[in-house]
Amino acid sequence: MGRKGSPRSPQAEGGSRAASPPSPLWALPEELLLLICSYLDAQALGRLAQVCRRLRFLSSRDVLWRRIARACLNSGFTQLGTDLAPGIPVKERVKVSQNWRHGRCRRETVLKWKCNLMPWMELDGEYLYLSQAENIQAYQLCAEGTGLQRHPQAIFSGHQEDVCRFVLVNSHIVSGGGDGSIVLHKLHGSYSVKFSAHEQEVNCVDFQGGLIVSGSRDRTAKVWSLTAGRVGQCLHTVHTEDRVWSIAISPLLSGQLLTCLGTDFHRGAGVLDVFYETPSLLLSCGYDTYIRYWDIRTSTRKCVQEWEEPHDSALYCIRSDKNHMIASGSSYYGVVRLWDKRQTRCLQSFHLSSPTSSPVYCLRFSTTHLYAALASALHVLDFTAS
Repeated sequence: MGRKGSPRSPQAEGGSRAASPPSPLWALPEELLLLICSYLDAQALGRLAQVCRRLRFLSSRDVLWRRIARACLNSGFTQLGTDLAPGIPVKERVKVSQNWRHGRCRRETVLKWKCNLMPWMELDGEYLYLSQAENIQAYQLCAEGTGLQRHPQAIFSGHQEDVCRFVLVNSHIVSGGGDGSIVLHKLHGSYSVKFSAHEQEVNCVDFQGGLIVSGSRDRTAKVWSLTAGRVGQCLHTVHTEDRVWSIAISPLLSGQLLTCLGTDFHRGAGVLDVFYETPSLLLSCGYDTYIRYWDIRTSTRKCVQEWEEPHDSALYCIRSDKNHMIASGSSYYGVVRLWDKRQTRCLQSFHLSSPTSSPVYCLRFSTTHLYAALASALHVLDFTAS
């Protein structure tokens, strides 16, 4: 029997150690906890996650990382805040974004072909569509996103000569070829339409809202109808002073025809690629080695920002994440460059060419991978690999 007045042991109280009182932190509503955590940066959130499982779960919530992600490169958020990759946790996208910024990636050549071509491609969910000579082939991406299935899942044909450009819109492929024709295919079904469009090769096409626009070496740009009973009917022809290398329809489809972007360009300084970020903001690149950023609300004569290719190479293709990052493909040595719009100089460069110099004819990227098509190979950069 214990001495009178001595404290009783925890075992005597109930056979187990008394639980420590709950932290006052957990008495707060979750909304208030999230508000407090919203003032933390990425590094502080990472440290908070190491405290306990409950804080790890709380600090990983998408709502806390969304603000951080919008300031990162290629995190899947547009300038307006639209989430383009809702199936991927935002915290993971922020982590991968640091690899894009610092150029950390694994390189792989996933396809090769014997003849030198000028391929074009589009990414759509689990498939990559690649033009090879007169056909367009659909390759399924592997589960991990890096490689491709070696054999195409579908082949879209119809041209007598090489496909120059094609677009993938609303489950339709519209392509222009060296035979001067335009071909439309439905992705799921046997429906296809082919019509003669230009006297020479169709260098570029775009498709939206029942209209196709095309540009050609014959120095014309044309607008075509796809409405019932008028398929393949030319609605309008624009005569230009030089061959047309790139063309794009505004996402608004307002009917406004912008016949001139910029002034005082040297002859031959053609635009090779155009990319709309929003109905009023677009990027262009071409032979004069500049990337230009246009805001057509203010002026179609002068761009609002420009970046110069550091090695004086023509720029064949361009894409952006619709926020801070731009990716460009150069005409020499298969160089892919990453740019941050908030900086004046190139952020990262990747030399992909084989011993024989090849341009980067086309590039596309997701939040994790970048695909670049050269004259005889398709390369992929995997940014999930640190």
